[in-house]
Amino acid sequence: MSTYVFGHRNPDTDSVCASISLSYLKNALGNKTVPKVLGHINKETKFVLKYFNTKEPEYLNNVKIQLRNVFYNKGAMVLDTMSIKEVMDYLLEKKLTAVPVVDERKRLVSLITLKEIAMLFFHDSKNTLNTCYDKLLESLGGKEITRFQEEFDGQLLAGSYQSQTFIENVTLTNKDILIIGDRHKVIEYVLKEKIALLVLTNNFKLDDELLKLAKENHVSVISSPMDTYNTCNAIALSNYVKTILLNQNPTVAYETDYLTEFIEMAHKLGFSNYPVLNKKGECQGLIKVTETGKYEKVSVILVDHNELSQSVPGIEEANIVEIIDHHNLGAIGTSVPINFRSMPVGSTCTIIYYLFLENNIEIPSHIAGIMLSGILSDTLIFQSPTTTLKDQEAGYALAKIAGLDLNAYGYEMLKSGSSIKGMELEDVIYQDFKSYKIGSATLGISQIITMDFDSIKKQLNDYINKLDEIAKGEFEVVTLFITNIVKNGSYILYNHRSEDIIKDSFDLEQIEEGIFIENLISRKKQMLPKIIEALEKVV
Repeated sequence: MSTYVFGHRNPDTDSVCASISLSYLKNALGNKTVPKVLGHINKETKFVLKYFNTKEPEYLNNVKIQLRNVFYNKGAMVLDTMSIKEVMDYLLEKKLTAVPVVDERKRLVSLITLKEIAMLFFHDSKNTLNTCYDKLLESLGGKEITRFQEEFDGQLLAGSYQSQTFIENVTLTNKDILIIGDRHKVIEYVLKEKIALLVLTNNFKLDDELLKLAKENHVSVISSPMDTYNTCNAIALSNYVKTILLNQNPTVAYETDYLTEFIEMAHKLGFSNYPVLNKKGECQGLIKVTETGKYEKVSVILVDHNELSQSVPGIEEANIVEIIDHHNLGAIGTSVPINFRSMPVGSTCTIIYYLFLENNIEIPSHIAGIMLSGILSDTLIFQSPTTTLKDQEAGYALAKIAGLDLNAYGYEMLKSGSSIKGMELEDVIYQDFKSYKIGSATLGISQIITMDFDSIKKQLNDYINKLDEIAKGEFEVVTLFITNIVKNGSYILYNHRSEDIIKDSFDLEQIEEGIFIENLISRKKQMLPKIIEALEKVV
């Protein structure tokens, strides 16, 4: 199973580019990884991927444990054309109390249990036989005398009457099967009546006359080493299992079902065994409720985040093997030690650049361009206060590998993502929205980089109403920062309830929706710390 590499929800350019470049590095080192995204890719990132002819990572909706990850009895199933004896032997060998019954296309026919077999066999005498010659030989441990047909489907009779009574009162057809011992007259009679099959008990041998008659009338004959009673029991076990199926519509589970939901369903229904199907409806095996504690977690590498609230749903059930990040430490915990690389730099891609150097892996031009894009996006072409000398060193080195003019490309990239024309109000807010847990309160900060604040100003009341609506849920503070890198500052929109907190955060004497604050462009180093400080005073 591949390890997934992904950034935070509402992915920005740095998180997507970090996922792609780190996955490339890991694979070059012999690992098997796949980059993923947790949300829609924004315009800027689309520009980057198109510019460097790189495929967009696929969407990952969750990493919850599915039944496909559980070590259930994969492959546990029997064909409906197997004999009852074969199914019983299979159940005993595999130590199962039930097993799915399937047709030749692995389509589920039924679920059969040992209890059902026992009840049918011991409490419901079988007077019909539906099986084939070879399964009869196997069940009886018998010997082939003559064979004229392979399949049998008819009445099962035992020659327990007096010979004359049998001959005068029993009407036979060419589908009947007779179990009999040393009864010359009856055997001669049934051979002349051309029944389908004659089963001789106690290894009785036909004389030459009777054997000739059997061959002339095309009657199949098998010799059984057992007496009549035991032969009757054994021959019943040769029936195809499909002849005794009771549960034609068993409750099933699917490989894609989540383990937690399956366990909840199983507890409600009270059954112990469930056939597992794939998307095509093909049976994959049997899952027992008592064996759901063993499973393989989805392995993941997190980039550009280490907060539970910013990661993929089900992250608590995943196997986090590594985290590469440049943010403050969040609340993600692991059960075992992992590789954790955190550096106080402006971009996750800066860290990954140095990982390439440390591992002596050559950086292809398109990967260099992708990493450069992540750095320029997160540092706003080195204008953000989060920018470090390492960001600049990495950026210029990657620009050289990619053959790009760093500033010219950077402004072209930022410009591609700065237009909000045609975007829905919610798309603007959620394009780069992150939430943070501060004590008992939750803080939501959205940031969009655009030179077109006028378009937002025309819908100012709608934006504020939307922020209020979002805040009605779990948020104490919800803000939207509209950052203009040319003016080197940001406009602020906020939910009404948080007005005093925002005012206190930025030491404002007067505050109004849409107020512009110079030199405010970094969420990580300027916006988030100031709001947290103000929020902690009131929660």
